[in-house]
Amino acid sequence: MQPVVPLTDREFVQFQRFIHEAAGISLSDAKKPLVSGRLAKRLHHLQFDSYGAYFQLISSGTAPEETQIAIDLLTTNETYFFREARHFEHLRTVLKERKQGSAPFRVWSAACSTGEEPYSIAMVLADLLPPRGWEVLASDVSARVLETARHGHYPMMRAAHVPQEYLRRFCLKGIEVEDGTLLVSRVLRECVEFAQINLNAARLPSLDKFDVIFLRNVLIYFDVETKRRVAQRVLECLRPNGHLYVGHSESLHDMELPVHNVAPAIYRKE
Repeated sequence: MQPVVPLTDREFVQFQRFIHEAAGISLSDAKKPLVSGRLAKRLHHLQFDSYGAYFQLISSGTAPEETQIAIDLLTTNETYFFREARHFEHLRTVLKERKQGSAPFRVWSAACSTGEEPYSIAMVLADLLPPRGWEVLASDVSARVLETARHGHYPMMRAAHVPQEYLRRFCLKGIEVEDGTLLVSRVLRECVEFAQINLNAARLPSLDKFDVIFLRNVLIYFDVETKRRVAQRVLECLRPNGHLYVGHSESLHDMELPVHNVAPAIYRKE
């Protein structure tokens, strides 16, 4: 087989448009090596000698499974347990101040990646609320990362920020061939519902209202107008006085949304 021809500027622009239309993600010109590197294995697997040929395949509509693979590969999915600890401290405060009622406390991890975020949320909820007193929905645009999330099996290094008590209660330490890994307990895994949801779709699936939504480290990949549309759609799923958490490098400033900032990267719906 002939070696793959390097990714050209024209082809890179095609992939930029593809991932923007598919998931709303805006790739800067500096991401050209990332696109080249992440797609290279697929080209070798399919025995393509150019990125242009691969683009023709995923844009033709004749290979939806391969199109989904390309979306998965071009979606950034780096995360770990209890990332941005202040959000979880705030969540604990919200739970402790909450008036007990009959309705479960509902949380949506709207860009859950490989699952560390929703399982972190679930640990806090299981610690402070009674069984059946809470629900977690975890979603992502990538089918590949959702499969990893459902299994709940991770390298131990990703659990560096998990409280020791939570490790004992909610995780199983790998032994022998699984040494250096952890498995989220089955009880906790069964309490988290996973769903493939594209936040950039014209309409989100019909979802019940949530008390808290985590929308972290995803808006940063959208252009200004896409950010506003996505945030607006997500906020429609949040109950009045509910809280929205975004990444610490993100902001809803100047978007004219029905929220007010109560702490860094934390908003409350009016």
